[in-house]
Amino acid sequence: MPLIYLILLPFLGSLVAAVLPSNARNTESTLAGLIALGCVVQVALLFPQIADGGVLRQELTWLPALGLNLVVRMDGFAWMFCMLVLGIGALVVLYARYYMSPADPVPRFFSFFLAFMGAMMGVVLSGNLLQLAFFWELTSLFSFLLIGYWHHRKDARRGARMALTVTGSGGLCLLAGMFMLGHIVGSYDLDHLLAAGEQVRAHALYLPALVLILLGALTKSAQFPFHFWLPHAMAAPTPVSAYLHSATMVKAGVFLLARLWPVLSGTEEWFWLVGGAGACTLLLGGYVAMFQHDLKGLLAYSTISHLGLITLLLGLNSRLAAVAAVFHIMNHATFKASLFMAVGIIDHESGTRDIRRLSGLRHMMPITATLAMVAAAAMAGVPLLNGFLSKEMFFAETVFLDANDFLQIALPLVATVAGMFSVAYSLRFTLDVFWGPPATDLPLAPHEPPHWMRVPVELLVLLCLVVGIFPAWAVGGALNAAARPVVGGELPTFSLALWHGFNLPFAMSVAAMLGGITLYLLLRWQRTRGQLQMAPLVSYFSGQRAFEVALTALSNLGRHGRRLLGTQRLQWQMLWLVCASVAAAAMPLWARGLYIGDRTALPMSWGFVLLWGIGMVCAVAAAWQAKYHRLAALALMGGAGLVTCVTFLWFSAPDLALTQLVVEIVTTVLILLGLRWLPKRKEDLRSSWAAVQKRSTKARRLRDLLLALVTGGGMALLSFAMLSRPFAASTSTFFLENALSGGGGSNVVNVMLVDFRGFDTFGEIVVLGVVALTVYALLRRFRPAPEIMDLPEQQRALPADLVTDLITPRQAADTAIGYLMVPAVLVRLLLPFAVLLSVYLFLRGHNQPGGGFVAGLVLSVALLLQYIVSGTQWVEAHLPLNPRRWIAVGMLCALLTGFGSLAFGYPFMTTHTAHVTLPLIGEIHFASATFFDLGVYLLVVGATLLILTSLAHQSVRGHRFHARLAEEAAVAASAILPVHAEKGRL
Repeated sequence: MPLIYLILLPFLGSLVAAVLPSNARNTESTLAGLIALGCVVQVALLFPQIADGGVLRQELTWLPALGLNLVVRMDGFAWMFCMLVLGIGALVVLYARYYMSPADPVPRFFSFFLAFMGAMMGVVLSGNLLQLAFFWELTSLFSFLLIGYWHHRKDARRGARMALTVTGSGGLCLLAGMFMLGHIVGSYDLDHLLAAGEQVRAHALYLPALVLILLGALTKSAQFPFHFWLPHAMAAPTPVSAYLHSATMVKAGVFLLARLWPVLSGTEEWFWLVGGAGACTLLLGGYVAMFQHDLKGLLAYSTISHLGLITLLLGLNSRLAAVAAVFHIMNHATFKASLFMAVGIIDHESGTRDIRRLSGLRHMMPITATLAMVAAAAMAGVPLLNGFLSKEMFFAETVFLDANDFLQIALPLVATVAGMFSVAYSLRFTLDVFWGPPATDLPLAPHEPPHWMRVPVELLVLLCLVVGIFPAWAVGGALNAAARPVVGGELPTFSLALWHGFNLPFAMSVAAMLGGITLYLLLRWQRTRGQLQMAPLVSYFSGQRAFEVALTALSNLGRHGRRLLGTQRLQWQMLWLVCASVAAAAMPLWARGLYIGDRTALPMSWGFVLLWGIGMVCAVAAAWQAKYHRLAALALMGGAGLVTCVTFLWFSAPDLALTQLVVEIVTTVLILLGLRWLPKRKEDLRSSWAAVQKRSTKARRLRDLLLALVTGGGMALLSFAMLSRPFAASTSTFFLENALSGGGGSNVVNVMLVDFRGFDTFGEIVVLGVVALTVYALLRRFRPAPEIMDLPEQQRALPADLVTDLITPRQAADTAIGYLMVPAVLVRLLLPFAVLLSVYLFLRGHNQPGGGFVAGLVLSVALLLQYIVSGTQWVEAHLPLNPRRWIAVGMLCALLTGFGSLAFGYPFMTTHTAHVTLPLIGEIHFASATFFDLGVYLLVVGATLLILTSLAHQSVRGHRFHARLAEEAAVAASAILPVHAEKGRL
């Protein structure tokens, strides 16, 4: 099984889960569980190949010249993380099957869950730095969706936005750092980077690259001062918290630190930045955890503290400390996942997570209480549990660190105090919740959960016990394999024995245990007296205040910028856009000049001159008629577009001509829909303001004329410069010479779009789909304002008898249909012929003028005519179209075509051709790019219909809105006017 499947399978499962029915909870959980379980079994079978330092590597060529190849790489460290991501993921899926309510949108949950799993597998298995940064940002995106899963809750929305902002910003810094590392090494390949540690550390860009990469890692792992986002993420469902904060999301940061440890560690900068952040986080998280009243809040801050412990170990510049960090990553994942799921069971069965209301649950939930207490003991570092072993290794590293006198005292003291905090909050979790008298004022009567909901907790707690009692047998081989790549190949000498004698680390453990018990009793005594409160100074050590201040400043800056530069007038927006484009085009010409070639000109054709004369007349007349009659201006614009189509034909470009013709039709309908909302101009305004407005209009038209002349003349000059140069070997000749042999088609334009530049085309259709969905999202809840609000602010201030009239939606529609004068029955009969023409253009596109884009536009126009002449209700009743689904299927079809070539070992979107013989038809020339073109076809149809029907629905709503306003005004007038008449006011 190729390693790439370990990444692809969760994403494919995510797509399948998204379309499953909402009441198929068993099917969705079974799908997610089988994918996770199947992948973890496959990863487990790969252990013999990586156990002794082996590296599995698969590379798919994409852009080798830029170092952008898809590299999937697994060594021992990646293997360990794959086991954590997939193994705990499978257990969380089983747990979520019973935790999630049938009323929740379960398909969305498992779809996001599997997509996040795939993104995390991409981070772990990436063998290319830029590829790793891409999946890194995907984890931020899907964690945002998972944290905000219950989007009806304000705290979930706030926590999701905060997590995305902090980790996404850190991801951008990480990307910049990756670019720097690639520049230093000369390659983005991870193997090359891991072998160039001395080169990186000696380079002048080492410190900037280190800071940028640490910003990405520390924000993701919630390290000081970026730790504030993690407690807010507890608004997510408990299965999400158990997964994100034990084995995936927050572990990605320490994964990156450990992955780059051979390259970036060993310097003073690494020691103080990484070790300092880890020490602060270790103490701060443990201290705040003791004062939390919410069980998930307590676990959140304990997670922050343990992540600080791992970060501190990685920052000590010691190979043995790096081994201890890897060991604690494994241990923390097991006991923290089990604790989160135990808390979810408590919340699910009792209705609350408030420690102040919970008590004596061991009487009502004895099995769950036992499991939770064992996991909490592992978190506290109690002997014979896995947490004790890695904690002892941590204590030993702080004691035997070769550093100055201050650090030799400070680090053991920090470790001991942190151990006291860990014991104290673990005791609070255990004694306050499960011991004492049974609680009587809970929302629900606590009882044991369903057996299979408890099974994941049982398995994880069993691991804590087995590793704690038989460490060398249970995880010795896995730890050696995982730690060897982190330390650079040669493992230091260490022992996983349960007893190392009476030494200073053991004394620190005893002191932490006794001190933690004393601290817990002291805090409990203060709590009974009502004097327990956290030191207010702690709030100043959080970056949340700076984060909120920065967000507020950015919001204010954007608001001021919008007031300064923003306008609702389309003319000003187009003015600045065109001016910026002209300036951007003029700058290189000004710097380098413009070369006019000496190619011999062809004889002038008077027919072509006449054609362009007609086009220029249409363009000027359209600008002139826009002042008086917009529909006439629109018709003249169509004439100019038709001249452009004939020009393409003149220069032997039938593909462009056909596309331009259909685009003209769609654009005309689009502008016609927009005209319904524009105010009708009247020239009879008798006021001094009208005269001023008339003079300003003339000045604006003169300005626009000059800008149009400059822009058009500049483009004409550039075109002439290109056409006047000799036609030598260039990119154009390459496509002409290789279209048939390399792309299997004689239509060079179509072969370029679906083969040579297929990835560019894919990006373009992605943009088109995003634009269509954005228009739909913005307009589906929009309600038109009254006519007076559609006018400029100056006109709103005019007297009522001087307010200009508007073209109502119904008037515009009647005018348009009146111009068409096409019976609805005839248009309906034309639909099958239009579909046939669309299919014909699609099938012939690879060798003759046509293709998916123009064929999709033809079908869109045919369907749009049905809307125009028959109305929305008739079309939706007889032609149940779902444009959003067309967009999704088209995107999926194009994407799968690209991945299909990868599956056969070829670069992304590589085209293959074949000759297929069919009965009664004969031999057919077939290219795999046809499937990609089909995706383009479907997406164009869906995007065009979605945009135009969204605008058309607004027109219908606006018409109904105006009619309702008129009806209400008539009712009000009928009640008020007689009263005024009686009083002599009329």
